[in-house]
Amino acid sequence: MQPLELLQVPVAKARILVVDDQPANVEALGDFLEAEGCQVIPAYNGNEALQRVADEAPDLVLLDVMMPGMSGFEVCRHLKTAAETVFLPVVLVTGLSAVEDRVAGAEAGADDFLTKPVDGQELVTRVRSLLRIKRLHDALENRNRLLHQVLGQYLADQIVEEVLADPERLLQLGGVSRDVTVLFADIRGFTLFAEEHEPQQVVETLNLIFERLSRVVVEWGGTLDKYLGDALMAFFGAPIVHGEDTLAAIGAALEMRQVFGELRSGPDGEALHRLGLGIGLHSGTAVFGNVGSKLLMDFTIIGDVVNVAKRLQEEAGLGQILISDATLDLVRGRLWTEMLPPRELPGRREPITCHLVRGFACEVSS
Repeated sequence: MQPLELLQVPVAKARILVVDDQPANVEALGDFLEAEGCQVIPAYNGNEALQRVADEAPDLVLLDVMMPGMSGFEVCRHLKTAAETVFLPVVLVTGLSAVEDRVAGAEAGADDFLTKPVDGQELVTRVRSLLRIKRLHDALENRNRLLHQVLGQYLADQIVEEVLADPERLLQLGGVSRDVTVLFADIRGFTLFAEEHEPQQVVETLNLIFERLSRVVVEWGGTLDKYLGDALMAFFGAPIVHGEDTLAAIGAALEMRQVFGELRSGPDGEALHRLGLGIGLHSGTAVFGNVGSKLLMDFTIIGDVVNVAKRLQEEAGLGQILISDATLDLVRGRLWTEMLPPRELPGRREPITCHLVRGFACEVSS
């Protein structure tokens, strides 16, 4: 809806809850509103009003104050303290005119007041004004929801929440240092698979695998960074630090290996039988933030920790999980591992000692 359209919001078709313990008052207000095309929802006490709000989801509430049992102040306070109705417009319709009564209504969260006996023209004008504000709010909420949904398709939920919480800082180039554990997982044999199958099947297979593996990363508290052809990159320890991030990263790697095995033995296993999974992990300090230019940014982590994790993944064989000394030091005594001979990794001056992860130590001792 465009701004000009929002300024010309009609009351027709609006759903108005009219609450008063006197049926004649409900009928009189209802006549004014129905003449404008509104749908009137009647209620005759506070408890019934709250139930009607829950069942009917009105656009606005006209609320008498002096009612037996639950007063209009109490109903209004209940509506304005509930997350699902905090923005529902409430107009107190009352014969009370003292300043303290209006203060009490304002403190209860009322959006406006009408004094009995109600003038029909004033009633419609007030209702139209509040409906305009509500629809502006609803339009903003819908856009925010769409923005969150769109961002969530391209960034991990944790990153979306952090960016939206502080956009001025986090939409600038640069970042902060974080201690992280980086995980790379690569689908072995996928290049040949892509050569032998139709593009549509290649994409469907890749999406099937990534869907399951990505879910594992998120469930273990990791942040999905990106998909790199037939590989994915994730990291643990940023933007949220959970306290056992390195152990969680290894847990995710072990479960990813298990999930991949389940996929191969499942209904789609025939297409996956020649594929495997190789995983590498390394821990260290990285810069977490925006890299690129003002035209196009990539919210990611940068540092040698990323390069080493990628190299370890490249060294891993089918079904293998390789971790570095730095990663093992953070979880020592909690894993069943096998030390491998030092490896010469491309781009590094010194060989690196890596370890083959068999499982958690408790899986062996038990």
